[in-house]
Amino acid sequence: MFRRSALASAVALVAASACSGAPEPARFVPAQFESAARRASASPIRHVVVVIQENRSFDDLFARFPGATGARRGKRSDGRTVALKEVTLIGSDITHTHGSFETEYDGGKLDGFDKVLYGADQTGTYPYQYVDPALIAEYWTLAREYVLADHMFQTQGSGSYTAHQDLIAGGTAISSTESVIDDPSALPWGCDAPPGTVTSLIDSSGVEYPGAGPFPCFTRATLRDLLDAKHVSWRYYTPNEPGGGDIWNAFDSVQQVREGPQWTKNVSTPETNVLADAEKGRLPDVAWVVPDYWNSDHLGNKHDTGPSWVAGVVNAIGQSRAWNSTAIVVVWDDWGGLYDNVKPPQIRYDGLGFRVPCLIVSPYARKGYVDHTQYEFGSILRFIEDNWSLGRLGTTDATANSIADAFDFTQPPRAFVPLHARYSRASLLRQGHSDEPVDRQ
Repeated sequence: MFRRSALASAVALVAASACSGAPEPARFVPAQFESAARRASASPIRHVVVVIQENRSFDDLFARFPGATGARRGKRSDGRTVALKEVTLIGSDITHTHGSFETEYDGGKLDGFDKVLYGADQTGTYPYQYVDPALIAEYWTLAREYVLADHMFQTQGSGSYTAHQDLIAGGTAISSTESVIDDPSALPWGCDAPPGTVTSLIDSSGVEYPGAGPFPCFTRATLRDLLDAKHVSWRYYTPNEPGGGDIWNAFDSVQQVREGPQWTKNVSTPETNVLADAEKGRLPDVAWVVPDYWNSDHLGNKHDTGPSWVAGVVNAIGQSRAWNSTAIVVVWDDWGGLYDNVKPPQIRYDGLGFRVPCLIVSPYARKGYVDHTQYEFGSILRFIEDNWSLGRLGTTDATANSIADAFDFTQPPRAFVPLHARYSRASLLRQGHSDEPVDRQ
């Protein structure tokens, strides 16, 4: 839960705002639900936007950020160390399954990063890298101005499919002793998958069973259930893909959404709709934003426009009426096989995975704060649950630390300063769409 002082200050600020007669930010929520949703908010935050980028370890983007737990060298499997090499944002993909996680983790020694696959060969020193900060200036600016969480761990040591499920459900368990791990056997990943598609499992003893899991269309509870129960609005912004119905998004694996009216009402395509919704006062209470492949930071992608895409989303919200009541969480879904120097605590049989970058942007975010609190994806869910008194899903949200430490609700909301982006919003909109899945692993 929020700390008592922060919560009390938040209540006082809300009351002060009401007495001042300041206009409420416009919100995309039916009129009959609006007052109930506002009463349920335990802080000045009335919108949480989770922006999901792809496949980067913390060290890959922030190894040299001042005050963060970064690295200059990494351990190799032969006992030697190697200096991290400065690179561009454009690179080649590395295998990043649960098996490669175990290889790199190597019982906690973190010396197997040179042994995973890079195409058909072992990676050698390729994973030992960091991106030139000048090429990701948008991310470093956000870190300097707001909060950089340097101990955000991927919930599961696995790939993108389960990571995106963790960001809406806090876990992928199908029983008390088994969880889905890695990717389904065919695209798209969800209820739209072709017949015969299977998933893989990991059991509570850590044994993996490739292809032994069910079809990837589940009835598990997600944050959507808690939000709907309290009439808190939500929307999932995601790219279009070839084939019309083959839209890649986490809710494609949630049968209640995929086969119900929310598939067209709450799933919004293309993902650029978030820009217009912010500007027109239609931002929902809770939103997830998935980029087009070209803007995703994914290794193997020949575009370096991800930082500018994120800056465009932040600018659209920052320059809207919703800014004073919004928290934006920018998080990368998995580590992409890249080196990271912090040993992930093994608190469950399937995780935690390696660190991923996380930026927390809000007028109430601490300024220039490196947050060393141990977080995982359930930490984001927990913050949302606490903010609207939603209760718990009972997955990782029940045990993870909330990201509430990133905020100071005793401070007045800071004015937004627009971010400079390397690529303009207009140029990103002109580039069109890649017609590629956001990820394949």
